Amino acid sequence: MKFRAYIVEDSPTIRENLIETLQELALVDPVGAAETEHEGKKWLAQNEGYWDLAIVDLFLKEGSGLNILEACRQRKPGQKVVVLSNHATNDVRWRCAQLGADAVFDKSTEIDDLIDYCVRQRVEVEPRKH
Repeated sequence: MKFRAYIVEDSPTIRENLIETLQELALVDPVGAAETEHEGKKWLAQNEGYWDLAIVDLFLKEGSGLNILEACRQRKPGQKVVVLSNHATNDVRWRCAQLGADAVFDKSTEIDDLIDYCVRQRVEVEPRKH
């Protein structure tokens, strides 16, 4: 079984590039994407057994990624939620951690760190799935 990621990102260009990068470099299987808080929260809640990782932007076409983080607090053990944002200040990182984020990555400087994180998570999850 593949390591499954759901992406909440309102920029089509960033979303498409992220999906392609995750597939090629981290062997992550994207299972869906949303552009708004409502779409993201709804999909994650209705498909709780079908994702291993949620990658969430903070500033969306409608709503906030912070509310998605809060909605994911009751996720299953092993499911990870990370933030990918252009606004990864120390205050934002602290607030995201308070809301249950497993990690926060800056879009402009930490994409490689996100890929490394995904690879580590995939390696940890795959043995449990067999």
